[in-house]
Amino acid sequence: MTTNIKAEQPEKLDLRSLDIAVERTTELLRLFPEARTEGGKIDFNQLKRVLGDTVDPGKERYGIVWPGKADCVRTIQSPSLATLRPAPEESVNFDSTENLIIEGDNLEVLKLLQKAYLGKIKMIYIDPPYNTGNDFIYPDNYAESLQTYLEYTGQADSHGRKFGTNTEADGRFHSKWLNMMYPRLYLARNLLREDGLIFISIDDREVTGLRAICDELLGEENFIECFVWKRSYGGGAREKFAVGQHEYILLYARDAASLPDMWLPSNPEVEAKYYRYRDAHYETKGPYRLQPLEAAKSLTERKNLVFSIPLPDGSGEVHPKYRWLWSKERVMKTLAEDGLAFTKKNNEWVVSYKQYLRTESGEKRGAKPQSLIEGIYNQHGTQELLDLFGVDGVFSYPKPSRLIAHLLQIAGPATDDFVVLDFFAGSGSTAQAVLQLNKEDSGNRKFILVQLPEVSERSDYKTISDITKERVRRVISNLSHAANGALPLGDQDTQDRGFRVLKLAESNFTAWDADKPDNATQLEQQLEMHVDHLREGRTALDFLYEILLKNGFPLTASVEKLSLGGIDVYTVAGGALLICLDRKLTLEAIRAMAEKKPERVVCLDDGFAGNDQLKTNAVQTFKAKGIVFRTV
Repeated sequence: MTTNIKAEQPEKLDLRSLDIAVERTTELLRLFPEARTEGGKIDFNQLKRVLGDTVDPGKERYGIVWPGKADCVRTIQSPSLATLRPAPEESVNFDSTENLIIEGDNLEVLKLLQKAYLGKIKMIYIDPPYNTGNDFIYPDNYAESLQTYLEYTGQADSHGRKFGTNTEADGRFHSKWLNMMYPRLYLARNLLREDGLIFISIDDREVTGLRAICDELLGEENFIECFVWKRSYGGGAREKFAVGQHEYILLYARDAASLPDMWLPSNPEVEAKYYRYRDAHYETKGPYRLQPLEAAKSLTERKNLVFSIPLPDGSGEVHPKYRWLWSKERVMKTLAEDGLAFTKKNNEWVVSYKQYLRTESGEKRGAKPQSLIEGIYNQHGTQELLDLFGVDGVFSYPKPSRLIAHLLQIAGPATDDFVVLDFFAGSGSTAQAVLQLNKEDSGNRKFILVQLPEVSERSDYKTISDITKERVRRVISNLSHAANGALPLGDQDTQDRGFRVLKLAESNFTAWDADKPDNATQLEQQLEMHVDHLREGRTALDFLYEILLKNGFPLTASVEKLSLGGIDVYTVAGGALLICLDRKLTLEAIRAMAEKKPERVVCLDDGFAGNDQLKTNAVQTFKAKGIVFRTV
C-alpha cells in the first residue's frame, strides 16, 4: 500500500517591486499593534483612540489639491513587474564599476530601486522639466506606464499612446506637471538615508507647486533652503519686461534634526572671511566656537525636539523656550562626549554646542553655504559640452557640472558610501560633477543616473540617453589621460571611472495575466507561458540581474561564478545569495550549495524538471541549514 504525500514546495520569488502600501501598513501595525484587526487590517477607529488629541478631526486642512492627485497615490501603490537588463557592450569597466546609467522611464525605475536602495542614497539632485509648454512631459495616466514606455521605445506594438509635451492650451497645465512629479518625489524620498538630502532645480513657473508637494512629502520641518542661482550674466534683448537671470534650487532633508552642520571645504579666502577664531576656546581637539543649540521662534514646531537637557553637575535641567535644533538622541550623545557648553545669560541657562575648526577627519571647516549662488553660469554648461564633443548644439541648456559639484560639497564630505542619484539625468552633468570632484578631493562618490531614451534632435545621437552615455565616456577618457600624465600612478586604481548601463524592459519571467480575455485561445497561451515562463531572447546575465534586484541586492553587488556539484552557480555579495540558473538540478548540487551556508538560494523552477521528490529534498536540505530557498 502506498501513500501519496504532497511534495513540499519552495516559496516563489516575488517578481514585483516593493509594495509600498504593504510596507507602510506593516510599519504602522508594528508601531500600533493594538490597531490590528483579526484579519491583519487596520482599525482606524482604534488607531484614532490610541493617537488621542493628535488626530485632526476636521474635513478641511492646509495642503495642496489638484485633479489627478488620488490617481498619483494609487500609482505609487502599484508595484512594477519590469526589470533592468544589463548592457555590458555600452558600459565602461562593467565588471568593476559601482556607477550606474539606467535607460528608462524614471517612475518605473524608481519603483524597481525600492528594494535594493531603500534608505541608502546620500544625495539626490534632479533638474526636471520646468513646464515651459514645450518641455517633454511624461503622461499623466500611469495605469499602463510600462506598456506606454515599451510602445514609445518600439519594444511593443503601439496603440497610439505617446509621451509628449504639455501645452498651456491644455486645461490641466499645472495639474499634469504635478501628476508627473508627485509619485516620483514620493518614491525618491524612500531612497534617502536618514542624513540624506534632495536638491531640485526649478524656475518661477512651478516653484510654488513644487514647494507645496515637497512640504507634504518631505515635511515642512525638513526644508533647508531655497537657493537662488544666478544662471546668466547677460541677455534681455528679447524680454518685454524684466530680464530673468535666476533659477531656484530647493533643498530638503530626509530628517533635518539628524543632520550635522553644513559647511563648504575650506580655502584661504574662506578662512579669512568667515572663520576667525580670535575668541575661540581651546581644548585637545583644537579651537572651537560656541553655536546656540536652541532653534529660533520662527522655525516649525516639532514636539519630538522639545525635551529637557540635564546640567552636567546634576543640579537641574534646561528646557527650551521653543525647541532644540537636534534630536534627543544626538543631543545626549554629544553631551556624553563633552560637546555641549552651558552658560548663563540674564540668569537663564543657555545651551550651545562646540563647533570645532577642524572636523573629525582633520579637515578645516569652510564657510556656511549661502543662499545666493553666483559665478557659475549656463554658458559654462554649454561650453563644457562644446569642449567634450567638439561641436555645438549637442544638448540644450545643460546644467554646469560646477553647479552640481557645489551642491555635492554642501551635501557633505565624500564618504565611502556617498551615492548620488539623478533621475532626470539629461546630458549627464551630475556624472561629470561626481567624477571631477572625486579627482579633486580624492572622494569615493558613486552616481546613479536615470534617463528616458527621448528622441534626440541630432542625427549622430538617436536618443538623449545616448548623449548621456557618450558624455560620461568622454569625461572618463579625459580624466584617465590626465591621471596618466599628472596624477600619482595609483590614481586610476583607487578611483572608479566607469559605469554599468542597464535598460528598462519587461520582466524576464512571463507572469500569469488574470486580465486576459476569457476564451480558449488566450487561456491556452497563458497555460503555455505558465509552463515555460522564461522570456525568449534573454541571457543568463538578464536573469541574474533581475533576481539580484528583486531580492533587494544593489545592482553593483559583487558576483562570482562557481562550479558546485558539477553545475554553474553565481555567488552574490560574498556568498550572501546563491543563484542557480541551471535547468538540470541534482541533489549533489543542492547539497553543495547548502554547504556554502548562504542567507538565500534562488533556483529556476525549470531546474527541477517536474521532479517533485528532488524539489522536496531541496526544501528540506536548505531548511535544515536555516537558508531561505525560493524558486522563480
